[in-house]
Amino acid sequence: MGETAGEGTMHIGELAERTGLSLRTIRHYDEVGLLKPTGRTEGGFRLYTQGDIGRLMVIRRMKPLGFMLDEMTELLRIIDTLGGIGSEDPAVRADLDGFIIQAVERRAKLQQQLAMADEFLALLRTQ
Repeated sequence: MGETAGEGTMHIGELAERTGLSLRTIRHYDEVGLLKPTGRTEGGFRLYTQGDIGRLMVIRRMKPLGFMLDEMTELLRIIDTLGGIGSEDPAVRADLDGFIIQAVERRAKLQQQLAMADEFLALLRTQ
């Protein structure tokens, strides 16, 4: 196992530690195409960069809002497009705005659920 990550790269274990995600989750994201390793060592070990951490954090933040894998893939495509040439494409911006609206709506639902959970806890504590 003598390979080491080069400057600016890290193995999957370090990526997992830095993002709080499991190795299994990161490998699953690779399998479904959400996060491809930036490279591989001669021994075939996955290598990741700081940019991959950012991508994983976007995925991690979408999960509690109930976004499905295909929606995550689409949003990551939008983010990649906006970060590159043609970032002012109105259609891409409109797609991003759609995700923003969905995220706001889903966040509001979560807030309602938290409020109900707080009410339930208060009720239990008065018993």
